[in-house]
Amino acid sequence: MEAVAVLRNCPTSPRKMRLVVDLIRGQKVDHAANILKFSKQEASIRLEKLLLSAVSNWEKKNEESSLEEANLYVKSIQVDGGRMLKRLRPAPQGRGHRIRKRSNHVTIVVDSLPTVTE
Repeated sequence: MEAVAVLRNCPTSPRKMRLVVDLIRGQKVDHAANILKFSKQEASIRLEKLLLSAVSNWEKKNEESSLEEANLYVKSIQVDGGRMLKRLRPAPQGRGHRIRKRSNHVTIVVDSLPTVTE
């Protein structure tokens, strides 16, 4: 059983967020949380909170099973571009240069590893 958590309009550029997301894709949840906790990028703070939210959503869906036995892992995580704030910065000779302040949407799916029974 999988659980989903979504972060919308995060004020970080999608490119910077994808650098951190690629570190945790496919990892076990406890290992991914450690990676995010000790990462220096600012995006890792928001991703750590989102990962904990996805784990909490999984616990709510599966109250009968324990978290330790489930072997949760990050099944999929994707970063999409969000809305863009457009600002003007003064430029030489009375002109204005457009500044695009980007944001993103992050979707994370957490699932339990299938148990092999022989």
